[in-house]
Amino acid sequence: MTNELRLMLILAHPDDESLGNGGMVAKYVAEGVEVHLVTATRGEQGWFGSEDENPGPEELGRIREAELLQAAEVLGIREVSFLGYRDGEFDRAPADEVVTKIVRHIRRVRPHVVVTFDQNGLYGHPDHIAICQHATAAVAAAGDATFSGGDGQSAHHVSKLYYMAWTQEDVELYQSAFGELTMQINGHRRGSAPWQEWAITTRIDASTHWGQVWEAITRHRSQLPGYQKLAALPEEAHQRLWGRPLYYRVFSRVNVPQVREDDLFAGLRGRAPYPMPGRSPNPVPSHA
Repeated sequence: MTNELRLMLILAHPDDESLGNGGMVAKYVAEGVEVHLVTATRGEQGWFGSEDENPGPEELGRIREAELLQAAEVLGIREVSFLGYRDGEFDRAPADEVVTKIVRHIRRVRPHVVVTFDQNGLYGHPDHIAICQHATAAVAAAGDATFSGGDGQSAHHVSKLYYMAWTQEDVELYQSAFGELTMQINGHRRGSAPWQEWAITTRIDASTHWGQVWEAITRHRSQLPGYQKLAALPEEAHQRLWGRPLYYRVFSRVNVPQVREDDLFAGLRGRAPYPMPGRSPNPVPSHA
């Protein structure tokens, strides 16, 4: 039954799948779960090298797309789809257009579980907040038979929706490597928004997969100048960063008796699977 379960991540940039979710992805792929990734942008603004070596947004976008496909292969992601929006401008994209695109992917893949950023974008990043809002709306719209933007596909009810989460301890660990995670947006300083321990609903034990996650992160070579401090962290810190991803269960359409989960698919295992067409075994870029 496990190999019939499907998970979809709906995220903003290349490397979100590895840095924030790599341990979870590696764990479930190892269990036979089919994992799909929808990415809003190609990270065209994410240059960390010297400015005179910046290849420009178009070329950087091509570079980061290739890096993402390599990382996806390391993690075992079945398919990578790009929504085609520009990094740093995604929060201004037409909401109805974005939601319609995501609905089409949800109805086509028919995932049991969807994972996206939390409502604060973890540290206030506008693209992260936007993908949370659009993904949440799309999960609702995908199950609405009256929603006409699904390109003729039948409605699909996602069983469980999760937001990425982190605690103050996680924030401090990240900032020990990256420095303070802050940005100025519309004249306001935004920073990390950690979750309280009691609010975390789901902890995934991915401790045996942290090395695989680090390997996936290193595939994002254009981002490596920003990750040098990460590389220097002791093994214990790597295990904490990549081996215990945290999530908040936004809703569940199945009974979940325990308050604190250790499985995104709790309540789903052993149930009848959704119908699913055949899939290629390798990560395939989609540009819908």
